Amino acid sequence: MNKLFAPVVLAAAASTAFAATPDVQQLNTMASRFAPINLNADTSALSPGDRTAIEKLIEAAKIVDTLQLRQRWSGNETVWAALQKEASPLGAARKNYFWINKGPWSIIDDNKSFMPAEYAGIQIPAAKPPGANFYPAGATKQELEAWMNSLPPKDKEQAEWFYTVIRKGQDGKFKVVKYSDEYKPELEKLAKLLREAASATGNASLKKFLNLRADAFLSNDYRASDFAWMDLDSPVDVTIGPYETYNDELFGYKAAFEAYVNIRDAKETAKLNFFGKHMQELENNLPLDPKYRNPKVGALAPMVVVNEVYGAGDGNMGVQTAAYNLPNDEVVISKRGSKRVMLKNVQEAKFDSTLKPITRLVLRPQDQKDLDFNSFFTHILAHEITHGLGPHITHHGDKASTPRQDLKDAYSTIEEAKADITGLWALTYMMDKGQLKDTLGQGEAAERKLFNTFLASAFRTLHFGLTDSHARGMAIQMNFLLDHGGFVSHGDGTFSVDFKKIKQAVADLDREFLTIEATGDYARAQALMSKYVVIRPDVQKALDKMNKVPNDIKPAFTTAASLK
Repeated sequence: MNKLFAPVVLAAAASTAFAATPDVQQLNTMASRFAPINLNADTSALSPGDRTAIEKLIEAAKIVDTLQLRQRWSGNETVWAALQKEASPLGAARKNYFWINKGPWSIIDDNKSFMPAEYAGIQIPAAKPPGANFYPAGATKQELEAWMNSLPPKDKEQAEWFYTVIRKGQDGKFKVVKYSDEYKPELEKLAKLLREAASATGNASLKKFLNLRADAFLSNDYRASDFAWMDLDSPVDVTIGPYETYNDELFGYKAAFEAYVNIRDAKETAKLNFFGKHMQELENNLPLDPKYRNPKVGALAPMVVVNEVYGAGDGNMGVQTAAYNLPNDEVVISKRGSKRVMLKNVQEAKFDSTLKPITRLVLRPQDQKDLDFNSFFTHILAHEITHGLGPHITHHGDKASTPRQDLKDAYSTIEEAKADITGLWALTYMMDKGQLKDTLGQGEAAERKLFNTFLASAFRTLHFGLTDSHARGMAIQMNFLLDHGGFVSHGDGTFSVDFKKIKQAVADLDREFLTIEATGDYARAQALMSKYVVIRPDVQKALDKMNKVPNDIKPAFTTAASLK
């Protein structure tokens, strides 16, 4: 999944201006934007074999941290080793903030360095190198692109592949190096630990995935293990390997190592299966011209709800991941789709640490009682599910295309906003039909919880600034719903829901997103973004009150520690 950029006005709601080399107080203030929390998961139902397996997987995840540090920047490991020897308050503050960011650049401050220009004999760039450590230092995008384009097709494919790095040979020319060679010592250790975990567990699907993923670390061929991960049905739910490409800001090709060691939440996962039974009904009633609706919605992509025990590498860096959708290999996706994993205890921690204090600032006192975690989390589930609703193929004369291809750099923002608002529309549709009586309830009280929680959570998303597709999509939703009366600004930084207008406003906005995707109308998408991807004064007034609210969480993996 490449990180896409849209031409929008950026807001600095999440950023903190800081000196070229922040002092202890500034560093601690910057770190305070990540609220320390203890992340717990119930391991009581695990078999002895699964308990041993999860201990091995946590050990493996710690190796993933080392790999991801190296991938993010060539100097990371040296700087980190030096920081661990620091005994001064300044050294401790730097070490703490370095580990949050997995490097010397503050992720929520536009990746600006918070370290001296030179440290431990290493020159630290003022901003994170866009190519991270996937390409030779100093190599430009233009020269790399020219070299890749000069290669035979198979060699070019390898140069652009997820699991290779580009290095310079002794002759000074670029060459392709497989991850299995570049990171061989660590990957051999990882493979050994995964095989030990596989031997311990009695679950056949987990055993199969772990053995195949161990093979993949050594062969550099991940597809068989990706297919096995799609089939994983185990109390111990693990994601480990190179996946997301966000760290490669030159091309978005190279995958960073990450790990999530989780325990499946069977009760919440069952909710997903319930929603899946209504997918065609929801598609048939979307606020969209019927000619664009899909008469045969495909099977619901695999989805699971889990509680995280340990996160590492890209899975524990900066703003914490609360849900992920993998794998990214298009061959696997074309044959089997992808799987969504929701981290419930991470969402609970974010809800308690960020959304509760935000609610006290942006909702009126009489509305604050409606804040409800069940509504919050169920909407997240609906967001993930409704990615699968709406148009996925466009037609331009005789040519078939996709919304992603047509909308280009605007697609990610439009699609994330579409999933947000379609999820909200779907929940209200199902509540009106009495289909969520046992999940969210029904009637006025249930609607108040759903919409007031959604309104408060909009500010939680905007609190990060307009630097990613989720926040840009939320800005569209906020401003459109304000313009159409669904949300009401009271001029003092507080907002409320107009329950007489909100459902129609949601349907109208959903129709706009769905129609843009159905028609692949890039100009219309750009016009919508140009108008609405802004922070207006009334919204900024609310954001200004939130400067002491944490942006996110900093987890301590207490359950993982207790397993030792």
